[in-house]
Formats: sequence, structure tokens, C-alpha cells
Amino acid sequence: MTSIRRMTIADVTDVRGLLTQLDYEMDAREVARRHEAVARAEDHAALVAEQGGRVVALLHVYARPAFDKPPEAIVQALVVDRSCRGGGVGKAMMAAAEAWAAERGFASVALASHVSRPDAHAFYQAIGYRLAATSLLLRKELPQMNISAQTHPDI
Repeated sequence: MTSIRRMTIADVTDVRGLLTQLDYEMDAREVARRHEAVARAEDHAALVAEQGGRVVALLHVYARPAFDKPPEAIVQALVVDRSCRGGGVGKAMMAAAEAWAAERGFASVALASHVSRPDAHAFYQAIGYRLAATSLLLRKELPQMNISAQTHPDI
């Protein structure tokens, strides 16, 4: 049986392993730093799914007010352990995201999925998500910036 709960700092090692499965490599200290930033953010939630006492999935969802899009909940991250994919864990996590959104009065949930993940696209489409837009993500690295929780309390 799968249970879903809020992520705690004790889950950092397991979550790090899940993120690694999607090629998001970072050390445990960085995962802990990011967890604390998300946990402090008022309109964000980090949830984990457990099976048999083992963390098998991570979900990060947040509220996005915007001018150019409808205000909605955004699934920033979903990762299900490889050994559990296809068993309903991802569907349960997305249902949790949708419930979180509905509790806050949002009429929709959106997410972005990398073009190299066709299996994820098929999963999302199977549970009712439809392609709404295509875009490019552009990023500029800022020179000599050491952003931390101390210099920027919102991160």
C-alpha cells in the first residue's frame, strides 16, 4: 500500500536517490538546502510516497499566480522510483497534487516535461493532461554569484 505525506529532512537521502534516477545529481547537503527552501515557501508542498516504509516517489507542487497564464498549481517535480513505475504511485502522487490545487481554489494543474521523456508524456496524457504549449527555457548564468539562504531568504 502507498501512503503519501509531507517530505521531512529525514527523507533527504532517499529523495537524493530518486532525483539521481532522473539525472539530477547533487549531494545530500544541496538536497537538504533545497528541501528547507521549499518547506519554508508558503505556497509550495513537497510530498513523498512510501511503500513498506521506503520512500518511492517525490512530488513538488506550488501555486503560480501569473499575468500571462491562468493562476494554477504547477507540478515542478515528480519522480517515481524505477522499481515502482507503472504501479499507480505516479497516479496517486498526481491525484495528491490535484487535491492540493483544488483545496486552494485552482481550476487547473500544469507541468513541464523534458522532451527526452516520452514515457512521462504518455503517463501524463493517460491521466488527462494535454499539451498546452511548447517553449524554450532560456537561462543566463550570473558571474560570481554565490546565492544562498543567507543572501537570499526566498531560496
